[in-house]
Amino acid sequence: MVARKPVLLIDDGENSKLAIEILEFNNIKFVEYHIKNFENNCCVDLPTTRAPALIAPEGVFRNLEGIKEYLRVEKNYTKSEPSESAYW
Repeated sequence: MVARKPVLLIDDGENSKLAIEILEFNNIKFVEYHIKNFENNCCVDLPTTRAPALIAPEGVFRNLEGIKEYLRVEKNYTKSEPSESAYW
């Protein structure tokens, strides 16, 4: 079975940059998608979606607290010991 990567919706804000750093620090592979691409590719914007937001098979995780919750869920799912992060 192929593991699906979560999609990280980002904008140009500082929290999006921190979300990228948190995921990379924890060796989480993800697909980065800038929220403005919805306007260019899908003909609409996402007025109710704020970045950062992580869309994963396990659910949707919003803001930095949601990203941290995803790490807890992912660590429990893989049954590995959580690594200490400099970000939380």
